[in-house]
Amino acid sequence: MASKQPPERHTTTQPTPSPHQAVLDEVGPRLKRLRARRGLTLAALADTTGISKSTLSRLESGQRRPSLELLLPLAHAYGVPLDDLVGAPEVGDPRVRLSPRPHANGGTFVPLTRSPGPLQAYKLVIPDRGAEPELRSHEGYEWLYVLDGRLRLVLGQHDLVLGPGEVAEWDTKVPHWFSSADGRPVEVLSLFGRQGERMHVRAKPKGDGGPVN
Repeated sequence: MASKQPPERHTTTQPTPSPHQAVLDEVGPRLKRLRARRGLTLAALADTTGISKSTLSRLESGQRRPSLELLLPLAHAYGVPLDDLVGAPEVGDPRVRLSPRPHANGGTFVPLTRSPGPLQAYKLVIPDRGAEPELRSHEGYEWLYVLDGRLRLVLGQHDLVLGPGEVAEWDTKVPHWFSSADGRPVEVLSLFGRQGERMHVRAKPKGDGGPVN
């Protein structure tokens, strides 16, 4: 005689609420707590904001979805920023994690921008690359600011020495080369863009491989 098999159990997976939904779900309770701390009735708040008592009640209970049309007058009535009502998550850490990398032509470069874009910033530590320039040219536009040390810049027909606080900018299709001018490493800030477009400070983009120079 065949034995009966236990009925198969089906489990349903509940969808995980999105972080945005969790933030919205907290708006109603937060509004109710704020009104209680201020000692306001729904009627008084309705008179101040022009929002009906029933709408305010549904908003606090979570039956009404919060919107800017409702939250802006409430923020004004309570005298608080809109973020205080929404409980918006904190902005992520804005600090750029510096990661020094060896430069293909010697020295070190440190990317200072963490997102791709038309303009990239770098800190360069440039060694003495010898007395004989090896001129290079490529697409782009570069802006250099000397932070510390003395920089020798050969640009086309020009052979220049720049000190701290001095700036140079050029179209990188012009043959160029730079090095420490006195045998000691020189530190510079570089803004570079591969497309050769002049930005607000006249500079251009960079890829992950660092400055081309």
